[in-house]
Amino acid sequence: MAAASSNPAFSKSPAFSLNGATAAQLPRTGAGRDISPTQLDELYGRPSATPTDTDRMTYENTIGKIIISFAVLMLTAVVGWMIPILALPAALVGFVLALVNIFKKKPSRGLVLAYAAVEGLFVGGISYIFEAQYGGIVGQAVLGTFVVVGVTLALFASGKIRASKRATQVFLVAMVGYAAFSLINFVLTLTGVTQGQFGLRSAESFIPGVPWGAIIGVFVIILAAYSLVLDFTSIKTGVERGAPAVYGWQAAFGIMVTIVWLYVEILRLLAIFRN
Repeated sequence: MAAASSNPAFSKSPAFSLNGATAAQLPRTGAGRDISPTQLDELYGRPSATPTDTDRMTYENTIGKIIISFAVLMLTAVVGWMIPILALPAALVGFVLALVNIFKKKPSRGLVLAYAAVEGLFVGGISYIFEAQYGGIVGQAVLGTFVVVGVTLALFASGKIRASKRATQVFLVAMVGYAAFSLINFVLTLTGVTQGQFGLRSAESFIPGVPWGAIIGVFVIILAAYSLVLDFTSIKTGVERGAPAVYGWQAAFGIMVTIVWLYVEILRLLAIFRN
């Protein structure tokens, strides 16, 4: 991460953190005037700079950025619901903005909020399309998303689940495999090789009594849940290491990507079962 404007190791010392006092305001000794015991006691009794004072990443300001991002997403989701035809172009623009946010060296609030706005159009549009086919499915998907996020957060906060090196390696391999499968499925569906609304994941494709798409759906939801664990771990690490506050926007972006992905997968899984 980029270097911060101040070092917390120095800010903890009264010699380097004096509540914003300038050099001219400091009591002088020697040829000037001596500092009295009362002044010295007051000087050392002043509180150290907080993460807010040093523009550091905290849980509070990061949560605030996440809330702002999702508020923007929800507002534009209303527009997407009313104009569902915007879902496809929004998905394409959102993909481009996601790549820009991922590869940009320093997080940008404007780009993250732009992604939230475009992603909201996609979420609103696709939700309307699914709701038109399967009444009540959006409410079920929203509830399912809240449950998965809530349970994952509770387990992480209690220390019962943590991101490990081996689990993360397995996760990355699984993600590559899923990405390859999704690309193949998209091409086969586009060319008409496979039948059904979801291509290879459609309910028509069965393995002993269980829809193939349902098995993949559950697997992907587990991947998304572990992705949330990685997101929470990144936020925890950023706060503990005193990362610049601007990286809270990067955290908001990561959480947003994961939760939208989770919601869409739950929506698709419910549709497969409803078929």
